Amino acid sequence: MPRIFTAGPHYFEDFAAGDQFVTAGATLSEGQILGFGLTYDPQPFHTDIEAAKASIFGGLVASGFHTLALTCRLIMSCGVINACNLGGPALDEVRFPRPVKPDDTLTVTATFEELRASASKPDRGIAKIRYVTRNQRGEEVLSVLITHMLRRRAMG
Repeated sequence: MPRIFTAGPHYFEDFAAGDQFVTAGATLSEGQILGFGLTYDPQPFHTDIEAAKASIFGGLVASGFHTLALTCRLIMSCGVINACNLGGPALDEVRFPRPVKPDDTLTVTATFEELRASASKPDRGIAKIRYVTRNQRGEEVLSVLITHMLRRRAMG
């Protein structure tokens, strides 16, 4: 059974492979989807309600980049890795298995897949965390493996 973490402060040493945390939910409005699309991903199925109806999606959908950005906000809002997160050098295996539509509520489940101490920087460790974002029906809308550098507890 995985250990489930809530807000910290937590540090690299606190986590083990299989540990998890789950975020609160956030709902994307039609206006938010249109605004993000117009600003960052101006494809018709993100920016034009009528054109989106004629697309393969049959209606307006959020940009995958919007889903990824909201996932990041949810992760940081829950406070589990905030005290130790030093940034991340890699996003791998990014998948968008189904679209996000207006009024979908998204939550994220994070699972620590791999942890190792840094060989060159003793103040940090490297964690690979799988983030799976789901809508209110439990359907997966995003999966991504992010490599994080996590601060270790001060020695001594």
